[in-house]
Amino acid sequence: MTNEVRFRFIHLSRCRGVTRRSIQRIIKLDRSLLQLYQMTPSQISHTFSLPLKNATTLYQDLHSQARLKQLQSEMKNQHIITILDKRFPPMLKAIHDPPLVLYGKGNVDLLNDAPSLSVIGSRDPSREAKRKTAFIIEPLLHKNWLIVSGLARGVDQYAHEKTLILNGKTIAVLGSGFEHLYPKENQSLYQEIVHKGLVLSEYTPTTPPAKHHFPERNRIISGLSFGTLVIEAKKRSGTMITVDQALEQGREVFAVPGSIFTEQTEGCHQLIRDGAQMVTNAKDILEEWQVHAMGGKGLLTSMYIYEKNN
Repeated sequence: MTNEVRFRFIHLSRCRGVTRRSIQRIIKLDRSLLQLYQMTPSQISHTFSLPLKNATTLYQDLHSQARLKQLQSEMKNQHIITILDKRFPPMLKAIHDPPLVLYGKGNVDLLNDAPSLSVIGSRDPSREAKRKTAFIIEPLLHKNWLIVSGLARGVDQYAHEKTLILNGKTIAVLGSGFEHLYPKENQSLYQEIVHKGLVLSEYTPTTPPAKHHFPERNRIISGLSFGTLVIEAKKRSGTMITVDQALEQGREVFAVPGSIFTEQTEGCHQLIRDGAQMVTNAKDILEEWQVHAMGGKGLLTSMYIYEKNN
């Protein structure tokens, strides 16, 4: 893939009027993306099966000099990784609905680091949550594991902070662009991860947070890891959405039990009843990873097949 095609692909991903699915359809029919830029709105609509209204909006954005200049400026200030790039993580590419473009600040080499574990949990954690997080992930950090989380308050924050204290490796996946960090109180943590780890977002830097962004970004958190560890979760929460996505991706789900009198552990207990692996120490996760590393489970086998065929 040439730099010109890559640039046009990134440009297309930032245009209105298209979705990830329609972008994939466009790139299949016009691999160089040259024809797209030469088409009229009606031609775009007919060729790529887009409603004329969407095609008109797309045409306007494709030929907007202001939008083009903004992209050129932003490419100087952060890493941009596309699904067409060799360094795009294979584990993430293999999920059902992978992001087409990722924006990154920090060490992009972490994208292909292994073993990796997603650590998630309640934004309103119990008093024990911080201690439970540290107890489980500290031995993994001493073994050079990568910790992936979402920079939310609560368990996410605890996981990132503990990793940084121990000079470990961490990736934070945002539900907004870099210029609209949420929650704002994690600004200093965000800056530290930029300097010592990696911050990722599939949203352009100027995109503010939106409610639907967070369930959407959760598929990236689980997709970057061999398994997802749930420290605490209420029965109905964003954490449980991430778990559903991890299961759909064929990833392991680990849950930490807790007090029957604590609302924040009800989700974990439900997960364990439903078949998630109960975790009381890091050894439980390490043993499961060994099974994967030896090829005894489906993830690594499916990854091998995917890489072989693509």
